[in-house]
Amino acid sequence: MLKNCFLIVFLLVLTKVSSGQNLQKMQIWQDSLTNLGKAIYAHKSDVERLESNFLFVKTLVSALKETNSYFFNFEQLNMISAVRSPDDSFRVFSWNIPLQDGSFLFYGSIQFKSGTLKLLPLLDKTFEISDVNKNIVDSKNWYGAQYYDIIALKPNQYLLLGWKGHNASVSQKVIEVLSLDSSGNVKLGQGIFDDDSTIVRKIFSYAKDATMLLRFNKQENRIEFDHLIPLDGGKKDQNVPDLSHDAYKLKNNKLELLKNITILNLEN
Repeated sequence: MLKNCFLIVFLLVLTKVSSGQNLQKMQIWQDSLTNLGKAIYAHKSDVERLESNFLFVKTLVSALKETNSYFFNFEQLNMISAVRSPDDSFRVFSWNIPLQDGSFLFYGSIQFKSGTLKLLPLLDKTFEISDVNKNIVDSKNWYGAQYYDIIALKPNQYLLLGWKGHNASVSQKVIEVLSLDSSGNVKLGQGIFDDDSTIVRKIFSYAKDATMLLRFNKQENRIEFDHLIPLDGGKKDQNVPDLSHDAYKLKNNKLELLKNITILNLEN
């Protein structure tokens, strides 16, 4: 009996030491990634930025190969978004690289919850998708964006809210639909918008100098957003908010459009 107690105590101490060593490793990785991220944006030329980003990607993958890396939050790594699904079964990394012509390249991956690495890269093919509003795509043909929220729609299907710097004059916000099958394969896009059955993702385009609200209100179970109107004298897709708001209500695994809603606590 006493021997068993000593064995249990020894295993607990060993586990704690191993966990502490793993945390220390991950913090070192995070420091390296932070420095690499700063270097990306310090470069002036596109070639130098992309070369630095290549090294950043390799380093991030190496960090994620560490045991139980899924449970490390990378809180100090501000250049990327790392958002977890509400059921904590996966998280999505995403970030952007600004180019000199005013456009952006997006990078991302999905890490599934596991003690060992299960990682699915997202490959930005924005300008190769024939119809971004109507095409359902896979992880190799991603409409790149930097995501800041994940909402559960139904089992194995989620809504992603993201920002997309599109070009020199237009930015975008995106509602993407992410579906997972039993093998962990990803499908992006789904016809769930009741105001337009032909689209599989919602893309809001607005003038680069404007700002647009797109957020999930958990209490009201809806996605709230600015209503956009064309900018006087602006180019195509250079829309601006008109101080009114609409929303998509999550209802029966669909998004139901609500017009001219009232939003409280807008500053939050």
